Amino acid sequence: MKRKRRRKKKYRLLKIVIFLFLLGGSCLAVLLIASFLLGPPLLERSENTVYYSQDEEVIGETYGNEKRYWVPLSEIDDKLEQAVITTEDQHFYQHFGFDFKRLAGAIWKDIQTWSFKEGASTITQQYARNLFLSHDKTIQRKLYEAFYTIRLEMFYEKDELLEGYLNTIYFGHGAYGIEAASRYYFDKPADELSWAEAALLAGVPKGPSNYSPFNNMEKAISRQQHILKNLLDKEVIDQETYDQAIEEELQFSEERTIVQKGLAPYFQDVVEQELVELLELPEEDIRSGGYRIYTTLQTGQQEVLNQVIDRTLQDEEIQVGAMAMDPVSGAVTALVGGTDYEASPFNRVTQAQRMPGSAFKPILYYTALENGLTPASTMMSKPTVFQLEDGETYQPSNYNGYYANEPITMAQALALSDNIFAVKTNLYVTPERLVRVAKEKFGIDSKLSAVPSLALGTEAVNVQEIVTAYSILANGGKDVEPYTVEKVLDAQGNLVYDRNEKLNKQNNPFPFFGEKEENRQVLRADLAYILSEMMKGMFDTNLNGYMSVTGSSITNELEEAYSGKSGTTASDNWMIGFSPLVSAGVWIGYDDNRRITRTAEEAYSKNIWADFMREIHRDTPVQQPVPPDNVVEVMIDLKTGLVANENCSQAYPMLFVKGTEPKKQCTLHLDEHDESDENTEQVINEDHLLENWWEWLWTGEETQQ
Repeated sequence: MKRKRRRKKKYRLLKIVIFLFLLGGSCLAVLLIASFLLGPPLLERSENTVYYSQDEEVIGETYGNEKRYWVPLSEIDDKLEQAVITTEDQHFYQHFGFDFKRLAGAIWKDIQTWSFKEGASTITQQYARNLFLSHDKTIQRKLYEAFYTIRLEMFYEKDELLEGYLNTIYFGHGAYGIEAASRYYFDKPADELSWAEAALLAGVPKGPSNYSPFNNMEKAISRQQHILKNLLDKEVIDQETYDQAIEEELQFSEERTIVQKGLAPYFQDVVEQELVELLELPEEDIRSGGYRIYTTLQTGQQEVLNQVIDRTLQDEEIQVGAMAMDPVSGAVTALVGGTDYEASPFNRVTQAQRMPGSAFKPILYYTALENGLTPASTMMSKPTVFQLEDGETYQPSNYNGYYANEPITMAQALALSDNIFAVKTNLYVTPERLVRVAKEKFGIDSKLSAVPSLALGTEAVNVQEIVTAYSILANGGKDVEPYTVEKVLDAQGNLVYDRNEKLNKQNNPFPFFGEKEENRQVLRADLAYILSEMMKGMFDTNLNGYMSVTGSSITNELEEAYSGKSGTTASDNWMIGFSPLVSAGVWIGYDDNRRITRTAEEAYSKNIWADFMREIHRDTPVQQPVPPDNVVEVMIDLKTGLVANENCSQAYPMLFVKGTEPKKQCTLHLDEHDESDENTEQVINEDHLLENWWEWLWTGEETQQ
């Protein structure tokens, strides 16, 4: 009876074993079929993105949260491959993804401890985990790991799997992959490692926090020696090689850096932000996507800008924002967003909002030219209190309290930066019109209030906006947008973005109907040319009057004729200007808006700008633009704004749209006696200012707007 029961029990146990075997076989069959039907899993390679200048020099590299370099197996030292395989998975080339002997031992220990902490993962299993899964030690994760391991082994060669593993394994300190680790720890590529170095690196992935020599040198060396002994025991290396490796004194990297921002870190940040919009990808994907980014940066210009800023500011606390661009295309050719990127990556070209001061006046005077005034228009320069519509008063002042106390021309007012003239001009064209022109024609996106003081640049803008606005003047009045990206290739070398191709499609979707359109004309070309020539006056001492022209301190440093305008507030100092080849702007100030009190600091922006323009034009002389056909030049007497005669001692050439130039000749200097009353009436007539309501602007008396 007992024997029958035993037989029944054995028979029942056999049926259970057979059932479990069949169930396992069925599950395995389903798993294999599913793996085959799903096809090969994608081997996503997170790589460094490389940035190139216009002349295709590498200017920087970026990575995401993980620092990587992807290198083919042929460029990884055999020593390291053998050290890793012997340490991590010595049967790698024999098994189908699983080392069942090691796995059985690990499972038994997991059951005993019920911890699931024992590891017996093969290289393929670790690669699957690195690619697709978290590192949590759970049953569910291990099942997924097995599934992906089968798929990897089913569709990829062993060398492909080893290459992927070596390029994705974590070595600590943010370094993923053997190339990144080799550079980080030893400052050398992965194909130049010694046995001692290869053994040390092979030991780090087991526990980077424990076995990194920078975290625990004693443990790192102990594990290195264990690996070398294992290599000796497995006859991978001989005794002599072992002895040499044990005795080798390791030379670790001192800098311990993998990727640097390079020549233009602030510029590179702008590129990344532009790419986020262009490629519609997260910044992390761009930084670690292995892209090849060809930018607009001109290495020579960037080097010059870096040098002149360093030379001028040295180690001072004051900050800088500087930018140069091609005024025709909009290509940003150089950019510095601060004195120290590592200390502060805040970009003072694109992110800082500061008051431009008188650097805003060219926009004002273009608006005035468009509304009937000319370079010869005159207004009184004297202390003035303006009574505004809301009952408030506004009393601007000139620099250091200097005034002509007589009428001056617009050309001279711009060169001397007369604030009274500017506010009167703003009230004439109206602040609302000035805001509209600034936004619709000069591309100013920042908030602007329609107030009288807008003429003096009291509304905050950024450096990029002002340099772009000046570029529109420089190119003859055509709309232009700053950009930094020319072309993008993905990690496989495929073209994913080309600016020229995009522009061709945008401007001319049907190319067989003709050539592409040029940039939209937003300013009158004749007025843009006239104003650009007026802006050269800040460097022309012939326009000196009750004070010197604002660019007199750098006039002797300039070897070419440039258009420009400076701007000064209590806490900001600006210099913006251009040639037909480049527009450039420099802002100087403190991040906390403290006042600029030192005389030397007030000169920094002009000095940096002048040095930069002189250096970049040294080998490329400026070709001055040809004036439009409807622009004429007339010698004007600066005292009256009328056509100068041979007795006028302050005659100055001014440009006009044909038909708007003064017709009457100055008579103030024909005789010795004073005929100022008569000539004043003539000036008003010539400036089209006969309207009674305009008289207060000329006289400077209190009145209502």
